[in-house]
Amino acid sequence: MKRSSGSAISRRRFLKRGAAAGGLLAAPYVLTSTALGAAGRPAASERIVMGGIGLGGRGSGDLRWFLHQGDVQVVAVCDVRGNRRRGAKKAVDATYGNTDCKTYVDMRELLAERTDTDAMLIATGDRWHSLAAILAMKAGNDVYCEKPGSMTVAEGRAVVETAGQYGRVFQTGAQRLSEANFIFPTELARNGRLGKLHTVRAHMWPRVQDVTKNDWLPAKPEPPKGELDWDLWLGPVPWRPYHPGYLGGCGAWGIYWDLAAGVAGWGSHTFIQCQMATKTLNTSPVEYVYPGNSSGAGMVTRFADGVKLVLEFGGWRGSCGVRFEGSEGWASVADGYSRADLSNPKLLGEYKKVMTEYAARTQRPLNHWRDFLTCVKSRRQPIANPEAMHRSMTTCHAINICLALKRDLKWDPVKEQFIGDAEANRMRSRAIRQPWRI
Repeated sequence: MKRSSGSAISRRRFLKRGAAAGGLLAAPYVLTSTALGAAGRPAASERIVMGGIGLGGRGSGDLRWFLHQGDVQVVAVCDVRGNRRRGAKKAVDATYGNTDCKTYVDMRELLAERTDTDAMLIATGDRWHSLAAILAMKAGNDVYCEKPGSMTVAEGRAVVETAGQYGRVFQTGAQRLSEANFIFPTELARNGRLGKLHTVRAHMWPRVQDVTKNDWLPAKPEPPKGELDWDLWLGPVPWRPYHPGYLGGCGAWGIYWDLAAGVAGWGSHTFIQCQMATKTLNTSPVEYVYPGNSSGAGMVTRFADGVKLVLEFGGWRGSCGVRFEGSEGWASVADGYSRADLSNPKLLGEYKKVMTEYAARTQRPLNHWRDFLTCVKSRRQPIANPEAMHRSMTTCHAINICLALKRDLKWDPVKEQFIGDAEANRMRSRAIRQPWRI
């Protein structure tokens, strides 16, 4: 069932929730000041009711942001790790001054029980992103899902199809698409102020030096299930024995082929930015040239129009850098830059004009989370929508496959398959451990 357009958060739906939750319409109902929207806060009937799945690391930061939005009400949190589950509940309850936040270990229980939610924050490890997003959308939720949005080409396409079939809003957490210091050089590239683009460069993560790395750490005794459900932590990926060394965030599990997206893990930060600049978020490069190494350093890919996307480990003063090079100049930016580095510093004088034009053209806030919430209400597509996620992640996955097979590849972005390479085409998907399925 598709959600209605316009004010999707309606009083009628709020009352319907009350009935579903416990037959409250059969008993006297007292409207509290909180429900009415005291202190300038929207009434409960107009708030976006949210749950959260995977709330450590990046997820805890996302949760804190949503908690400070007056038009959001977080009601439930889910994490397979006890300390993170308790920490998320504590943050939610402290924000609202009550103890109402419900906790879950298994996302399936949350999604089945909490029929009152409008949206889900998903910030699990890479291996869970697509599957969790698909389950959440099928359960009736719009989804803000951290990057990378998929582990394979097949997963990404499934996210696109699910969002379309169920009429859901989906935003991948590529927040730099909504940050002014990245938007400005991207707009310079898009509107021709750098001349005809010929090369874009994307910063890579030095931690991944071999995308095919997949060894096991030695088995250790599993913690009590109340502290860590190891089977659920692994989820859809092949089983391996527990070791605490996997639990240190993406810097720990992110270096293993089974558990992470390899080059895609970091490419999800930067490739989508490059493809926004080159106006190619509806496609992917058609050629992938093997660089002679397993890390992707110096790798060159080419779009159908001849523009090159080059992978780099250095060249910026911060992380997640991108550089756009055209016939009349270049622009470069990374995290921590207040303004882009430019071949022609005079272009900085156009900052206000460029950003004003951007705001008028896109009608988007310079805040990625807020863009998502605005789209939940309006039913507009977010800036990092399912297709943008999928096409930029396809670039990442094709690079992974090229590095794993150690040979050049050609890609058909219309058919979404490699040309003349059956082995590469088999790698567009991965086996999923039962009982999970996409």
